[in-house]
Amino acid sequence: MLVGEYIHTIDDKKRVALPARFRSELGKKVVITRGLDGCLFVYSEAEWNKFAGKLSEMSVGDSGSRAFNRFMLGGAVETDVDASGRVLIPDFLKTFANLNERVVLAGVMSRVEIWNDESWKQYTGQVEREADMLAEKLGSVGMI
Repeated sequence: MLVGEYIHTIDDKKRVALPARFRSELGKKVVITRGLDGCLFVYSEAEWNKFAGKLSEMSVGDSGSRAFNRFMLGGAVETDVDASGRVLIPDFLKTFANLNERVVLAGVMSRVEIWNDESWKQYTGQVEREADMLAEKLGSVGMI
């Protein structure tokens, strides 16, 4: 299970080191793609195959399904984790997530999210302010 929050830097060659706790679970090859809320999603090969399989089951007749597939699959890159535990973030993904030197890597069960550190602070601040309301909403549908 991928959990936790880590602050790292992107080096001059557009690489970021994955935390050791994440590396053991992600493996030697990962898939990085555009995520939601302005971050990047990082999946192990196995988790990516599960996720992509679910996407492939979506109806191509539905314009929303087609758009979401293009967004997630069209923006995906497969990359190796180097011997130092770093992954290369392509320019188009770096631009999409507005990544600068400082980034936050957050474990979210089956994936890692890479965030611009300021965007992460704003996002988590908003969620913290709404936590009680979110808990009520989840409770009303039997989730907690």
